[in-house]
Amino acid sequence: MNTCMSRLSSFTHDHHGERLSGVYGGAEDAPDDSPTAVLLHGAGNGSKERLVPLLDEFVARGCRGLAFDFSGHGDSTGELRELSLRQRFEQAVAVIDARVPADGPLVLVGFSMSGQTVADLARHYGERVVAIGLCAPAVYAAEAWSVPFGDGEGEFSTIIRAPGSWRGSPALDALRTYTGRAVLAVPGSDHIIPPDVTEAVSDALSAHAQFTRLELPDADHYLGLWFRDRADDRREFVDAVLTGLGDQGWTATRAWVAKQLPQGRAVRDTTVLRGGWSSQMRRLTLDDGSGLVLRSFVRPFFRRHAPGLLAREASVLTLLASYDGVPVPEPRALDATAEHADHPSLLMSLLPGTVRVGDEDLERRLTLLAGQLARVHAVVPDERPRTYQAWTSAERVDAPAGELWERAVDVIRRAAPAYEGCFLHRDFHPGNVLFTGDGETLRISGVVDWVETSWGPADLDVAHCSTALALLHGPEHGLGFRARYEARGGRRLAEGGDHLYWRLLDALGYAPDAAKLAGPWRELGRTDLTPEVLGARLEAYVAGLLDQYA
Repeated sequence: MNTCMSRLSSFTHDHHGERLSGVYGGAEDAPDDSPTAVLLHGAGNGSKERLVPLLDEFVARGCRGLAFDFSGHGDSTGELRELSLRQRFEQAVAVIDARVPADGPLVLVGFSMSGQTVADLARHYGERVVAIGLCAPAVYAAEAWSVPFGDGEGEFSTIIRAPGSWRGSPALDALRTYTGRAVLAVPGSDHIIPPDVTEAVSDALSAHAQFTRLELPDADHYLGLWFRDRADDRREFVDAVLTGLGDQGWTATRAWVAKQLPQGRAVRDTTVLRGGWSSQMRRLTLDDGSGLVLRSFVRPFFRRHAPGLLAREASVLTLLASYDGVPVPEPRALDATAEHADHPSLLMSLLPGTVRVGDEDLERRLTLLAGQLARVHAVVPDERPRTYQAWTSAERVDAPAGELWERAVDVIRRAAPAYEGCFLHRDFHPGNVLFTGDGETLRISGVVDWVETSWGPADLDVAHCSTALALLHGPEHGLGFRARYEARGGRRLAEGGDHLYWRLLDALGYAPDAAKLAGPWRELGRTDLTPEVLGARLEAYVAGLLDQYA
């Protein structure tokens, strides 16, 4: 990209009786496939004026640039109280369609309330959106989208002030399915956006985008003003958003993968594999029709721990290659520290089969799952993996109020029961098992995701799979999984209160809201798994465990 500065010019755009005021810039002779950076201000007294230095920075990198005032803001006409999230989206579409070359690539940058608008635009423009930048973003409940903002005491305010109303926001679904470059700028203190919203946006972007989280520890919520006044941070943000733009941010990873391929082979096609949570999975189809799988750790937490996680997985896959009863991929190349790739990555062989999370062949699938877990527990490694780590504790459980939950939390206040250790997958559930065939030909063709492999009680793997089954298919299936496991030759499990400890230690990790666990399942078609359904199933499952084992 060239570095010459282009002067910004003013424009107006008439839309549904309002006159929207904007600025634009960029070389007039730039090719139509040059990206256009569209900067969208926040609510309240937000306006395009504070974004002009940031827009200049994008234009200086060779982008076209565009920013405008939503109606009721800045130099645009209209009344702010009459504006809505839907109208913000429609105004942005009208301006973009009028000012940006048809089918031209878009870089969308949104501040605060415009986090919602960027998500709406990403869904609308699809593959045209090559990068997004979100700065202290907000997302909102679906029912708020068409409601006028009003004076701060009306219907819109009532909806968005309801605790947790944002959790089911369609904006999170849109960000979760986005596969391009994404940067989330997070201030050190934010009195407007709750931390849970920021983490939900971070989790959504980490699902499939080439994601970077940019921390600004000295900044507050008003990042438009922050970038206006601080050139170094402004440049760092633009650098991050435009990194690897032609390859959706995966330039280094593509080059690293190419060096790992057999002589003369090349990647013909890349497909995002849905259903994962901790990492991003991609199927790479080579020009001879063969395939590989690429695991990349993008979420900040998992990226920090990637060296240990990926090295462990590569080691476990090598170990299990000699076990006929545990089908696993073959490790091909490892860059655990992102020395060469954009993110810590493991390249593996492609296994046949698919993840099955629907109700088809359910009884047979559950029996196969139980038998497969028993075979995992029969593995005897020359060197034990690390001791298991508990994923929650009595002090960390955020359970709803009520006697049921108090009883459940009390169970895990005690010290962990004594156990006879064995080899654990530690994250064994239907989302990490591949199946081929159907009916009588149904078979397990692969067990994946071995980054958490541990040494501990077989009860813990049984507990984890049981929780998942209770949420996916109903509490009765989770409650009955122990019997299936034992009937298929599993290890001897604890009795009574000791077994209850391990079951609740897992289940309470998802209280009070199991929706995050179900995000990948919804991508696989289980849209019936609403927060209400999951909450009711988790409560019924916990109650059933207490009745059965307490």
